[in-house]
Amino acid sequence: MTGHTSIPTPAGVFDAVVEGPPGGRPVLLLHGFPQSGLTWERQVAALAAQGHRVAAPDLRGYSPRVRPENPSAYRMDLLVDDVLAIADALGWPAFDLVGHDWGGALAWWTADAHPGRLRTLTVVSTPHPGALAETLRTDDDQRRRSQYMRDWRAPDTERRMLADGAAELRALVDGALPPGRLEAYLRRLREPGALTGALNWYRAGRPGREIGVVEVPTLYVWSTDDTAFGPAAAHATGRWVSGPYRFETLRGVSHWVPEEAPEALNELVLRHLRDHAQH
Repeated sequence: MTGHTSIPTPAGVFDAVVEGPPGGRPVLLLHGFPQSGLTWERQVAALAAQGHRVAAPDLRGYSPRVRPENPSAYRMDLLVDDVLAIADALGWPAFDLVGHDWGGALAWWTADAHPGRLRTLTVVSTPHPGALAETLRTDDDQRRRSQYMRDWRAPDTERRMLADGAAELRALVDGALPPGRLEAYLRRLREPGALTGALNWYRAGRPGREIGVVEVPTLYVWSTDDTAFGPAAAHATGRWVSGPYRFETLRGVSHWVPEEAPEALNELVLRHLRDHAQH
């Protein structure tokens, strides 16, 4: 067991939790907004208990030593480089990748750009970026759901989110997190530059290229009460995966799946890894 550790990379030093036997099958977990690697506490425990070597880093903008101020430093190609640099620093030539929210989008882009590095892909909540873009052109419901992505690019977003005891951020998670978890996230986000770094994921602009069809064995988990991603994009995602694909729906669960429905998610992820043990 390792616990809290630092992972040095060319971009800077990432804070992370690393657990499980050193020789175990490696799994990298990518969190979303406004969270941190702590999001994956229950998944880290479950995976490590099954013999996996698991890393849950605080990503760019969230780790204090990788917190550039300029939105251009959060381009998707640089974020993908972070994923590979973290894996390289851990000595993982191949690994299983799991992502939620922005971490899910990053996982899709990593699988597209570097399929040879991934044994499997699991994405929670976030549809394939191609499916989402397609749906944003054709589906009024998804356009309404995604309006926040444009709104959060405004320069006063940091002030607004932290005003009145961070009322806006509290409303965002709306009781879906374990007790005290939001306070842990807020402590990090109140550090100098932290919330700006987190919001820069939204401000970085469009990726410089089009994403393609993913060939890695993929599990996509979507929940019916997700306010950010609706059914149209979720159901379109399968058309963007050419490899083995499994789509699972969690009913009555909100966007915050890893923390709201950890047992259900753990079961799905572990089964996906078992199903592709020889990949």
